[in-house]
Amino acid sequence: MGNSLKAIVAFVPSNKCQKYLLEDLEEMPVDKMVDLSGRQMRRLPVHICSFRELVKLYLSDNNLNHLPPELEQLQNLQILALDFNNFKALPLVVCTLKQLCILYLGNNKLCSLPLELRLLQNLKTLWIESNCLQYLPEVVCELSLLKTLHAGSNALRTLPPQLQCLQELRTIWLSGNLLSEFPPVLLDMPFLEVIDVDRNSIRFFPSLAHLPGLKLVIYDHNPCRNAPKVAKGVRRVGRWSEETPEPRKRSGAVIEITLDEKPLLPPATKTEPE
Repeated sequence: MGNSLKAIVAFVPSNKCQKYLLEDLEEMPVDKMVDLSGRQMRRLPVHICSFRELVKLYLSDNNLNHLPPELEQLQNLQILALDFNNFKALPLVVCTLKQLCILYLGNNKLCSLPLELRLLQNLKTLWIESNCLQYLPEVVCELSLLKTLHAGSNALRTLPPQLQCLQELRTIWLSGNLLSEFPPVLLDMPFLEVIDVDRNSIRFFPSLAHLPGLKLVIYDHNPCRNAPKVAKGVRRVGRWSEETPEPRKRSGAVIEITLDEKPLLPPATKTEPE
């Protein structure tokens, strides 16, 4: 089916047309995964919610802005991808899926997250990048098993101190925000392994040498005057990284040496639960 035909059919709300978008998906696949990405869907066919043993549901790159209440029937769901849609608010029915381990919400229009998100106590990976968040919702700090948080490309200026309660957190991506200083709360999170603050407005970096778990810090594209100090073996990506010296004064002038290496990006592919 061509994309143009899909787009036309997607406008028609009849069950027959919506079923046409599903093509031959009559029964739950043996691998317990349904991928309906890029189908131009404007609503999720309720038929999918009858697959009660479903483990993975990918709905990326559609035109969804709500989900049916019948989604609550998918109590075995572990991975749900809602990225690249038109959600202005997270449907509360998502918060009833208590076995979720991985939730993709990136590239929507979210300005906040509901308090009910705290019910997802098995969540290990949360992607909320490229939304309209001006602050990190404090409810995120109640997801006690969270290991990976991708909150890049929003409008964050700071992080809540409650974030240090996430003692399982290992990776935090904050690139492309409005941070004017390195978030102080991260200095109290010795278990962090990867910190990405690329493309912000940070002018000075405190020492990170006291963080024993740190393996990688990405700080490129900041108007910083110094490189963050790190412990031996920690990789830095940014100006004056381990391959080049920090700027030094010579005859009253500051000589800056920049790094040609491109900063690492968050993984582009969706991950599986451990």
